[in-house]
Amino acid sequence: MSNAPELDAAGLPEELSPLDQILHRGEANPRTRSGIMTLELLDTTPDWDLFRRRFDNASRKVLRLRQKVVTPTLPTAAPRWVVDPDFNLDFHLRRVRVPEPGTLRQVMDIAEVAAQSPLDISRPLWTATLIEGVENTQAALMVHLSHAVTDGVGGVEMFANLYDLERDPPPQDPAPLPIPSDLSPNDLMRQGITRLPGTIAGSVRDVVFGAAQAMGHAVRDPVHRLGSVIDYAMSGARVIGPVADPSPLLRRRSLSSRSEAIDIEFGDLHRAAKAAGGSINDAYLAGVCGALRLYHQAKGVPVDTLPMAVPVNLRSDADPAGGNRFAGVNLAAPIGMSDPEVRIKNIRSQMTRKRDERALDMVSAIAPVVSLLPDTVLETMAGSIVNSDVQASNVPVYAGDTFIAGAKVLRQYGLGPLPGVAMMIVLISRSGYCTITLRYDRASITDPDLLAQCLLAGFDEVLALGGDGRAVPATFGTAESHPSSRNGSAAP
Repeated sequence: MSNAPELDAAGLPEELSPLDQILHRGEANPRTRSGIMTLELLDTTPDWDLFRRRFDNASRKVLRLRQKVVTPTLPTAAPRWVVDPDFNLDFHLRRVRVPEPGTLRQVMDIAEVAAQSPLDISRPLWTATLIEGVENTQAALMVHLSHAVTDGVGGVEMFANLYDLERDPPPQDPAPLPIPSDLSPNDLMRQGITRLPGTIAGSVRDVVFGAAQAMGHAVRDPVHRLGSVIDYAMSGARVIGPVADPSPLLRRRSLSSRSEAIDIEFGDLHRAAKAAGGSINDAYLAGVCGALRLYHQAKGVPVDTLPMAVPVNLRSDADPAGGNRFAGVNLAAPIGMSDPEVRIKNIRSQMTRKRDERALDMVSAIAPVVSLLPDTVLETMAGSIVNSDVQASNVPVYAGDTFIAGAKVLRQYGLGPLPGVAMMIVLISRSGYCTITLRYDRASITDPDLLAQCLLAGFDEVLALGGDGRAVPATFGTAESHPSSRNGSAAP
């Protein structure tokens, strides 16, 4: 991203897309809040002054880290990304100390509270907290980011400027400061009024013709055009429509959540996927299904399938790091299948069919209409556009070793949002390891210890396809000393 803010033809800053507008409006409500959070485990505590300089320089290079959203006082124009003239890095960077003994469980509990807390929507929508005092004289970095800023894949690109490929790199010259803007909500409202006829016409055009274009409006023959619309609607129903009955165990929702995490060597998961003729993502989803099967069986409520939403990355190399470029597809998660190879093949077949659908990007196509709805309706719709019990995301990060302010990143865990679903699972692959973090609604999952056991056992079923690899509970430790196996079985 350039240091010069993007302007439209009228000289105004960049608009939020309709989907980003929906996500931004959701920040005010705990039931629609969709913050992204990551935890990075560091092998030592970085020098604070150097740490601060790295974030300062990254915020100069990546405008979105210094941009806030300006919403007009009256809805005469779309909200805009504006470089904050009052940007204060020390508000966004925090520093805390975890109580002794400083376990990963304690750190994840701190992250859970932060993930449930709102971001200040009058400022740039992120915070970064260095957590000191963890066991083994290590540390953790907790980054909280609004989903309105970007998606998981975009976030990887956005924060790449923070990291070095060596512990003690040569010093860098600071990037130039971005040019701030004093655009106020009243200013934007007044500018919108002067352009109101065109704005209204443009909005109507975007809503009507944008969807029509996605459905193939270029077909001139009315009969063929109607057929194209029907085909697109049917494709949309297959992409995001209900594919399985909800689980009776996972139906309750609350505002209380918790997270569990495990580690797997990347090579172990890759071999298991290859042995079954699937991808890393197929093997990952099969492991999640295995964990859910074991949990449901232990609770005496076995089910064959349940609805699982899986984001599909639509970001191209030409897309900027900011903004959201993903589509959601709904799978009938085969949690009743005990054979992990059969699960992998079933998931691969479903994902292949869904990716080939014309209406894969239907959520973005309907976003201009949904963004016009009042907040109360958006809350009701939370989690129902892609109706699911579970959401599962896969974010590849950096293949090699990375360092921040002299500290090596050992692991990274993703705590995803819970937009009306019972649980959100995030796989992050980084530096030779895969981490799987399962964040769940406490009203849906009432036996945390059982779930932790089932998570390990479900992935062990999959890993056995490729050899003797084992999943291990997430813990602090160096990459060299981290166990690659564990004694005993985690089966419930």
